[in-house]
Amino acid sequence: MSTREETRPPRSGEELDAGRLQEWLARQNPVFTGPLHITQFAGGASNLTYLLRQGDKEWVLRRPPFGTKAKTAHDMGREFRVLSALQRVFPYCPKPVVYCEDESVMGCPFYVMERIHGLILRKDLPANLHLSPQDARTLCEHLVDVQVALHHVDVQAAGLADFGKPEGYVRRQVEGWSERYRKARTEDVPDAEELMKWLAAHQPPESGRAALIHNDYKFDNVVLDPKDPLKIIGVLDWEMATLGDPLMDLGCSLAYWVQADDPEEFQMARMLPTHAPGMMTRREVVEAYARKSGLPIQDIHFYYVFGLFRLAVIAQQIYYRYAKGQTTNERFAAFGLFVSLLCSRAEQVIQSGTF
Repeated sequence: MSTREETRPPRSGEELDAGRLQEWLARQNPVFTGPLHITQFAGGASNLTYLLRQGDKEWVLRRPPFGTKAKTAHDMGREFRVLSALQRVFPYCPKPVVYCEDESVMGCPFYVMERIHGLILRKDLPANLHLSPQDARTLCEHLVDVQVALHHVDVQAAGLADFGKPEGYVRRQVEGWSERYRKARTEDVPDAEELMKWLAAHQPPESGRAALIHNDYKFDNVVLDPKDPLKIIGVLDWEMATLGDPLMDLGCSLAYWVQADDPEEFQMARMLPTHAPGMMTRREVVEAYARKSGLPIQDIHFYYVFGLFRLAVIAQQIYYRYAKGQTTNERFAAFGLFVSLLCSRAEQVIQSGTF
């Protein structure tokens, strides 16, 4: 089974200066020797990710996107720190190698980490991966297992007790994402004011247990063992990790979960193979999480609606950069429609009381 993620020459306007980068890397660590070949991973819509090759050695470089960015987003030093800390207590992280805060090298902070070789699921299952319905369900169980394991990490032991402010987390998230949406809104997307008002008025009590949360945990951010594709061997994209309410993390994961019986328009926006035969439904995911975590879940609708809205804001921030000519990636051209769909979906959940 092929495990090589598709890369290509960097997109126009997103090229890296290979000579300057190679010179800087060689000064930091003697492992970086020889001519540097750079390609770009096609996936991802936030931070930019590149494959660095020197002979038969490979690393992954992460840097912020070009153009206007949210003030507190894309903190490469913070992402590097959480990966460094989790090495001792959570065996699914790529190993960070070197961090650069000198903006003269690339015009922004960046870091380099080891590459985890494995299989990453995208919109549809690969043609050479055959999962029975029972296999698909087992894989879902393992996905929930790893998220629960993350939420049970001892943050004191990991040295991450100051990695966020869990008190008032739900309120700050609702207020913060609402403000980001208003700042990034373009005229061709909904104003979402009623949706934001509902979120502000229906916040549940804090769950009472702070946890290290990923905030973008989903199939295409985990790496599967190529020899046993039901086994998760890595978790990627830690840029939004923090200390917070684990049920908010679960809600964000559910926002990506398009199941087989969802309406056609939602199927068209599907990004992951969560519709495949045997895959859990959203309700089954919630039930599995509650069973494995021991955490009672009383108002999953709020967390799901929040997850949908937050995903809409992320898409809108990216669409704003595209609409303003700050990125030339043509796949972002339809993100405005995606934002409208997510807002509509959130409103349907509010009105129907089902998810």
